[in-house]
Amino acid sequence: MPGLLLDTLNGQRGNRVPLWLMRQAGRYLPEYRALRAEKGGFLAMAYDSEAACEITLQPIRRFGFDGAILFSDILIVPHALGQHLEFLAGEGPNLSPPLVDAALESLEPDPSRYEPIYQTVRLCRQRLGPETTMLGFAGSPWTVATYMVAGEGSRDQHEARAMAYRDPQALQTIVDAISGQTIEYLRGQIDAGAEAVQLFDSWSGSLAPDEFERWVIAPNAAIVAALGESHPETPVIGFPKGAGEKLPAYARETGVKAVGVDETLDPAWVARELPAGIPVQGNLDPLLLLSGSDALEGRIRTILGAFADRPHVFNLGHGIDRRTPIGHVERLIETVRGFEG
Repeated sequence: MPGLLLDTLNGQRGNRVPLWLMRQAGRYLPEYRALRAEKGGFLAMAYDSEAACEITLQPIRRFGFDGAILFSDILIVPHALGQHLEFLAGEGPNLSPPLVDAALESLEPDPSRYEPIYQTVRLCRQRLGPETTMLGFAGSPWTVATYMVAGEGSRDQHEARAMAYRDPQALQTIVDAISGQTIEYLRGQIDAGAEAVQLFDSWSGSLAPDEFERWVIAPNAAIVAALGESHPETPVIGFPKGAGEKLPAYARETGVKAVGVDETLDPAWVARELPAGIPVQGNLDPLLLLSGSDALEGRIRTILGAFADRPHVFNLGHGIDRRTPIGHVERLIETVRGFEG
């Protein structure tokens, strides 16, 4: 029997709203911090299937979320494409050589780097109950390309955006390579036991409308179409953070089964503007959850009320902040599960 989350992603409305949180497997949990102290760095844990599965399952044991999101990182794809990947303390991810200075063809791909991730999915699916949906994921091509081009994260994605104007064919080659890899990577996750997958486009909000069409909508549509051919029963959630008024076009043109919504959008506007019946996911501000202020419960109810007439998965507008107290998460769960619209 499919779980409530999977049913909701497939367009059904149940007797309550399913709930999971982006980055729910992570640093806000004391059990995660203890395991990381034992195992070492982030990347080592992501490639250690037993450790990664344990981390994936930790929030399920503690909170009983309706979905278990794979513990991994969107930069596994550039690592498999041949860039060297490391996570530097206090600085974040570093990819070398950056493609602003090097050709994609100079890299030596290593697709074996996907296998530990597939094994994590297999282990998790074996250990989860049928009521919990196993979620896989990948970064969307534009967001992954911004890291590959610059070699690191940035506030405004300057290097990739400048390449898009200066040499669009060079960026198209990179995006096409990422798209092809992402299709195979997500197919591998689904074959290993992922029941739904999410495409994270964390930096989509930095693009002008025409650029959004080319670098966000077009490659995501190609990925969704390819997955639809090979795995038509597997829902794809698209999360174009920062899309703003471009979100309805994204929902219509990419073919995703469900749309993730960030905290900057009014849920009433989203409910009105998105195609009828498409499931939505979101959109509580992670910083409101961190603060735990008196406004928290009211905002949760506002979001639930706005989406009461369509399938809705409650989630945050982006990943949970690592400083978030456990008690605030418990309040969130209690409010969502006690809601009567």
